[in-house]
Amino acid sequence: MFNLTPTLTATLTAALLITTAAVAKTDEMVSSIEVSIDLDAVTNKLAAHRFATIADDLKNVLTTQLVDRIGTTGTKITIDLSEVELSNSYTEVVGSADTRLVGDVKISDVTKNEDAKVFVLTIDVNQAKTALPADFDMASLSASSTEYYQAMISAFAKSVVSELNK
Repeated sequence: MFNLTPTLTATLTAALLITTAAVAKTDEMVSSIEVSIDLDAVTNKLAAHRFATIADDLKNVLTTQLVDRIGTTGTKITIDLSEVELSNSYTEVVGSADTRLVGDVKISDVTKNEDAKVFVLTIDVNQAKTALPADFDMASLSASSTEYYQAMISAFAKSVVSELNK
């Protein structure tokens, strides 16, 4: 039989509680994902056309990344993408500080709204590079390309999931 000191017992209990909390957070169910954008407010017509499906595309990528955690109860994810950033970033040269995807994100438990996380998430081209194939020619990347679009959405969704897991 083991005879643990009170200090060791307290330390082991704290470690177990921290580990349990970390594991439970990554298993947290998601009941709703809402992504919105006011495309009428996108002042760049080419950008408005290019981003016509961005809300659905982001929601689909998030749902795919969280597929094993989608349920009827749990956390609600709400994202409002910035129309201004989409208008301005679309014509920028990739690598510029203005080339980014920005959105207001709210992660809340529908039963405990006081625990909501609310933050502005900004993804720039440097963060999106990790979502591109390793052999992708960065010199050919433009803000209007399909690869860039998919990489930005993927990086944005990955960051939201990362926040959800905290």
